[in-house]
Amino acid sequence: MPLRESFNYQGLDAIRVGRINMGVNTTFIVYRLNGTLIDTGPSNQWKYVKPFVQNTHLEQLLLTHHHEDHSGNAGAIHELTGVQAAAPDLTIGILERGFRIPPMQKFFWGTAGKAEVAPLPEDLRIGREEVVPLFSPGHAKDMTCYLLPERGWLFSADLYIANYLKFLRIDEHIPTLLNSIKRVLDCSFDVILCPHRGVVEDGWQQLNKKYEYLLNLTGEAQVLQEQGLPLEQITQRLLGKEGLLSIMTGYNFCKRNLIASCLHVNLTEMQRF
Repeated sequence: MPLRESFNYQGLDAIRVGRINMGVNTTFIVYRLNGTLIDTGPSNQWKYVKPFVQNTHLEQLLLTHHHEDHSGNAGAIHELTGVQAAAPDLTIGILERGFRIPPMQKFFWGTAGKAEVAPLPEDLRIGREEVVPLFSPGHAKDMTCYLLPERGWLFSADLYIANYLKFLRIDEHIPTLLNSIKRVLDCSFDVILCPHRGVVEDGWQQLNKKYEYLLNLTGEAQVLQEQGLPLEQITQRLLGKEGLLSIMTGYNFCKRNLIASCLHVNLTEMQRF
């Protein structure tokens, strides 16, 4: 059953959808707060997203970034409701041009058609509440989180997901991601609203654990590099052998990518909290 879950958290409505349930990375949560949707869910789950969109008046749709699980229904929602998605400028350009989706991601999420997207308003609000966009590249070059300072909530896009990583997409960049996490940790919030993990009530602490994990992994990888070990040996020593997932994605998503990216981090610039 692709509609995996529906829930309410302090006035926030949500549904979790996904073609296949192989853990949080393969399902997606669409959030709605006071008439605003945050991201759209994947296009192959439109059958389940559509009634969620229809069951209350929609005033606003915010996108965090262009990836197909986040933007795949933007065009369909616009056609259904007349509400045009709003997104950061970089996201607008990508969705206007369209983008390639690797086969494994297409299997899980479906396609993402081109969509006309509006820029974020200068005074961004959900209802009467202030929303602060936090540009957070690294996972995607256009990714933006949305902070609700009055509630202490962070719609975290794909910045968090888990406390640790063992795999990385080839287009992700750990130095940039660490800087993004650091900037977000400079803000005050309690709750993370992750579209994969769900509601994380000790959100700041959990995001900091991910930050610390990546800094520690980077330090270990760079020590081994200084000792003369090649990338493959560093990867195997720290994360183990590549598995079926790496092979199935053509090494687009693999352990080696994570270690290779960690080797480019300048640890002297990384503040700890």
